Amino acid sequence: MNKPILIGITGGTGSGKSTVASKIYDSFNEDCIVMIEQDSYYKDQGHLSFKDRIKTNYDHPDAFDTQLLMNHLKQLLDGQTIYKPMYDFKEHTRKIETIKVEPRNIIIVEGILVLQESAIRELLNIKIYVDTDDDVRIIRRIMRDINERGRTVESVIEQYLTVVKPMHMQFTEPTKRYADIIIPEGGENEVAVDLLVSKIKQILSENK
Repeated sequence: MNKPILIGITGGTGSGKSTVASKIYDSFNEDCIVMIEQDSYYKDQGHLSFKDRIKTNYDHPDAFDTQLLMNHLKQLLDGQTIYKPMYDFKEHTRKIETIKVEPRNIIIVEGILVLQESAIRELLNIKIYVDTDDDVRIIRRIMRDINERGRTVESVIEQYLTVVKPMHMQFTEPTKRYADIIIPEGGENEVAVDLLVSKIKQILSENK
């Protein structure tokens, strides 16, 4: 296997970072690329009551098991297999099951705080920030949390105003300065995605 390329994709909630990551993923054969979602690395809260779990601030760096994520990224870069955790957003804790992930030539890690931790930034070959209008992001957040995570409109809006937006301004937005590339409008920006895919193919060719 060639020396792997590690790509970090970040941006605020609902920015379209997952869409960008998916479009890059779909541009390559599955046997050469793997996706790691930062959301999978929320800390296990099985020791807490459900009442306490729902109080978790999921947009704060302390909510993530960053050390485990960093260890897994290093293992993949070293050609080792990992067992990625799974998170249950309805129960607000980590599942017992894990997902076996084999090392690949291209590794994508995406999440709201991927560029926040300096130790992870240092591992990345390409750092991407997806920048999308706040109004668009909150609408996407409402739709996702209702349809996929069993939330109510009222709870999503309250969480956005009291937690998500302040945390975005404090932790996510400032990481834009670390990005090699800033993509406006997320996955709708076909030109930016095509340029990224071309760059990745070029690096892969040079690493042979």
